[in-house]
Amino acid sequence: MKKVFLLLTALLGAAHILFAQSLGRTYIDSLPQIEISSQADIHFLSPEPIQYADISSHSIVGDMPVKNLLRIKLVPDSLRHLQTDCTSLGVITIVGESFIAQYHLVFTKSTSQQLPTAIAIQPEQCRPLDFPGITLTTPEMKSYAMDILHRGKKTDIRKAKAYGLTVILNHVYTVGDHVFLDVAFQNKTNLAYDIDELRFKIEDKKITKATNVQSLEIKPEWQLYQQPSFKKEYHNIYVFKKVTFPDNKILNVELSEKQVSGRTLTLQIKYGDLLKADNL
Repeated sequence: MKKVFLLLTALLGAAHILFAQSLGRTYIDSLPQIEISSQADIHFLSPEPIQYADISSHSIVGDMPVKNLLRIKLVPDSLRHLQTDCTSLGVITIVGESFIAQYHLVFTKSTSQQLPTAIAIQPEQCRPLDFPGITLTTPEMKSYAMDILHRGKKTDIRKAKAYGLTVILNHVYTVGDHVFLDVAFQNKTNLAYDIDELRFKIEDKKITKATNVQSLEIKPEWQLYQQPSFKKEYHNIYVFKKVTFPDNKILNVELSEKQVSGRTLTLQIKYGDLLKADNL
């Protein structure tokens, strides 16, 4: 009999949530409930970089140490006003690149070791969201980048050498209005290469002393690895929003080393290389 009662309770709860969502509304009592105490902070782990977070209670403060992590804790001065278990602290809202998730926070005086300290945001707790300007989410870009790496090397589209170093453009791919550059670096010397900057600049093909150099730097929207140095090989994927430039321009990939080494390497990518990109 007890099992039947619990099953009916669960079904009624699910029906309540579905009914609320069918009206295009979400109610506090249908949100996942999170207990918070003075014993520990709570960390919300997001599968995507967090674009926006809102905490409706002045008794809670939060910050984002990294892009996909929201940390919250009770304000010490608020504890004297929170004397009752299950006191509602309102709603916390977390918005990623493609979702919105909400939780109902309640205060507890419990010192139990079972209280949560880290909460991974689950797909079933999210509602889809069309965030302006985002056509590929970070998890999607990472998935495509890993697919490119697993495809392996076929041909060298472009290659440049200097100081025992080689930079190679392995592939160019497109997904929607995004361009993926598959770039590899090789070091045949016994000196590790400490990266100062890797810059992408659209510049004139031919530069003479009588002309002013026109240079436009473009920055990757995302890259697979953030590696400060490499000893022998370094392979990375760089993602850009759609890039266009005339035939008299070229995309220069410029790798420079820290300190006063002067080991700088430049790879020239033609616009035709981008036009021949494969679809993923």
